[in-house]
Amino acid sequence: MSLIVHKYGGTSVGTIERIQAVAARVAESHKAGDQVVVALSAMSGETNRLIGLAKEIDDQPPAREMDVLVSTGEQVTIALLCMALNKIGVAAKSYTGGQVRIMTDSAHGKARIKEIDSHKMHADLDAGSVVVVAGFQGTDEHGNITTLGRGGSDTTAVALAAALKADECQIYTDVDGVYTTDPRVVSDARRLEKITFEEMLEMASQGSKVLQIRSVEFAGKYKVPLRVKSSFEEGPGTLISLEEDDLMEKAVVSGIAFNRDEAKLTIRGIPDQPGVAYKVLGAISDANIEIDVIVQNVAKDNSATITFTVHRNDLDAANKLLLQIADDLGAEEVETDDAIAKVSIVGVGMRSHAGVAAKMFEILSSEGINIQLITTSEIKIAVVVEERYLELAVRALHKGFDLHVSV
Repeated sequence: MSLIVHKYGGTSVGTIERIQAVAARVAESHKAGDQVVVALSAMSGETNRLIGLAKEIDDQPPAREMDVLVSTGEQVTIALLCMALNKIGVAAKSYTGGQVRIMTDSAHGKARIKEIDSHKMHADLDAGSVVVVAGFQGTDEHGNITTLGRGGSDTTAVALAAALKADECQIYTDVDGVYTTDPRVVSDARRLEKITFEEMLEMASQGSKVLQIRSVEFAGKYKVPLRVKSSFEEGPGTLISLEEDDLMEKAVVSGIAFNRDEAKLTIRGIPDQPGVAYKVLGAISDANIEIDVIVQNVAKDNSATITFTVHRNDLDAANKLLLQIADDLGAEEVETDDAIAKVSIVGVGMRSHAGVAAKMFEILSSEGINIQLITTSEIKIAVVVEERYLELAVRALHKGFDLHVSV
């Protein structure tokens, strides 16, 4: 007997027919002898509908009340799924985050899980029931409802799997696994049978939308095997695990991620002295604006230039701050560019292979694509290019590293 956690997103439970299809899949696993826990999102579009209702009353509603409001979407789906399961003869019991005691901190809208009480779930599982838990939510030490932020249902599922010491956490979504890159950009992109947590974390952080970064971090920390599968068709999906096996010998690059939502800011002619980088980037960070790529150059006249990227939605706010900082530091100018994109190659095989960066740069050069910024890690090389060259770059790199070929 295996203990499996299933997670179904909004599109998977978007209609009664789809909820019934989820019930049939869960019932199949249960009847095969597995103990099954299910984490659910709200119906597709429901959370946005609830946020819209709140905005009609107040553009900036109290965070506590927003959590009370948006957490109701998952309460609907867990009840409906349990009804569907009981209808087909499978005992099932639903729990909100508070009922199953998913304890979090008090950061409304972006709470972090502190602990989960698994006793009720184990008791129900031992009694032969399927346990259905509302994703995306928990409760703080004062009994307030909290929500975990975007992608929170994935995090709930992984946290439940960790607390229950599950054999596997299966994330059901509208794709049938993790691909070498987005099939909408590269038609011969290939589904990966297996990928490491490190690679998946880099892919997610560099723009892949298959899994939310926080859930991958959680799974890696607690060694929870993750499998991405399709809600709408049968198949093995993609296993995400700690085991590298002989992947290093099989492929240097496992996949290509990209992000269209980047914007670049540059401040020129600032003093090259200790503390200047902090004065520039610290103020941006203090404004809760996430910074991605950073490059600093020093000229012969001892003036410095700092270039960094942010999410495109944060460009205006970052630019206003940077203009103020430029005045304070006596900078020559501030430049912005919202027509850039980031392309990244990812693979654990980079650790044991030389020349990967050179090959990447050669491929891009052969296509006439200029590189504006470069950042690296042990298993990733990311470059910033003009946005108009994004898809060309992805296709060229995918072909150049033979990612269309099974290994």
